[in-house]
Amino acid sequence: MKTLSGSMTLAAAALAVGAAMGLAGCASSAGIGSSGQMIESASLGLDANAANAAPAIDWWKGFGDAQLDDLMDRALSANPNLVVAQARLARAQAAVAGAQSADGPHVSGSLDVSRQYFSANSIYPPPLGGKGWDLGEAKIGGSWEFDFFGRNRAAIEAAVGTQRAAAADVQAARILLASQVARTYVQLGRLLEQRMLATRSLQQREEMLALIRQRVQEGLDTRIELRLGEGALPELRQQIEQLDEQITLARHALAALTAQAPVALDSFTAPLRAVPAMTLPATVPADLLGRRADIAAARWRVQAAGSEVQSAKAQFFPNINLSAFVGLASIGLDRLVRSNSLEYGVGPAINLPVFDAGRLRANLSGKAADRDAAVASYNAAVIDAVHDAADQISSLQSIARQQRQQGQAQGAAESAYELSSQRYQAGLSTYLVVLNAETSVLNQRRQRVDLLARALDTQIALMRSLGGGYALN
Repeated sequence: MKTLSGSMTLAAAALAVGAAMGLAGCASSAGIGSSGQMIESASLGLDANAANAAPAIDWWKGFGDAQLDDLMDRALSANPNLVVAQARLARAQAAVAGAQSADGPHVSGSLDVSRQYFSANSIYPPPLGGKGWDLGEAKIGGSWEFDFFGRNRAAIEAAVGTQRAAAADVQAARILLASQVARTYVQLGRLLEQRMLATRSLQQREEMLALIRQRVQEGLDTRIELRLGEGALPELRQQIEQLDEQITLARHALAALTAQAPVALDSFTAPLRAVPAMTLPATVPADLLGRRADIAAARWRVQAAGSEVQSAKAQFFPNINLSAFVGLASIGLDRLVRSNSLEYGVGPAINLPVFDAGRLRANLSGKAADRDAAVASYNAAVIDAVHDAADQISSLQSIARQQRQQGQAQGAAESAYELSSQRYQAGLSTYLVVLNAETSVLNQRRQRVDLLARALDTQIALMRSLGGGYALN
């Protein structure tokens, strides 16, 4: 009889599963899917033969500046934005652990003790009815979901994809922070250099003004030259004040990037000097997409969104769980630990979405839209990255040509200024000629500093554009 009962139970379970599979069509995912297509690198004109110009992870050490190295160490260990990215990674790792836990057996235990008064007119006859009794129950239960249709596996893959995207985001934040520190450092160096030029020019004009006054007293110059000489000083002093303001703001920005008080770098100086030029590819290298952390993060988000679509589709199929329990239960705590207080049970549970007013289809449509958005974000990141790298390469090539031409122009301006100064002191030309020549020299000196700073800044931007040392794990 026990065997027959067991066979009937198995037959009933099989019949239930069959019926569930037959009814699965009641809630259908037909007609819903993602249509987004990831952009192909070949369509972007990337060069498979471009020189390998991947920067090192600590590329800023190529500047040979211990001050910059110290600032980088401080920024990469204390900047709040980087800490936020790392916290998001930790949260994503926790989500992976949570998704993985749903794919294994769950075991729980419980102990309940209560006192209950049973009605004498209910289902419990005397001596139970009409009295109060202590109730006790100790139970261990377990359940295991059979992931026949891959819902849990897809959820785990989605969580892993999100975790990998968060890890890439940490590296992207690190690379962006390093480039911001380096570029602000170069900007501060440019401003300090421009201030030195302005100060030297002010001294030069003060010396020239003293000479003009002497020549006026001797009757060699008129008050016109004197007024021109005096008028040139306030203009330079104003430029110096403007530079002082910009220097202060640059120091504040550098202090913020390195998580320091605004006054911490009040006396900080940054030398502006040329560094060894990196080997530039003539075109954007084809492996760029594998070097950029932001592109890697976008790609992992596409993978995660695709897995979420698969998980949403699997929810249209039956959910089969096996649950069991064993424990002790009694009326009266003195009987709880007796052998005849044992109770246990085991059996499958099948949940089937027959009609849910469109909830599952709406969920799947939302997940498909999320994947389309992730694909579009990936495509935008790829296009921006390729254009960014191409712009920096072109700018560096142009700046190098501009520096050669500027060097020649500065040499000519310096020579003209020397000649005009000598002619003025010999009484062969007017001060206005000297002033014009000096203005040309000042402009060329400023351009030299600006071009050097632009070369450094663009090289830093190219380091970031080429991945900033990111390596795909």
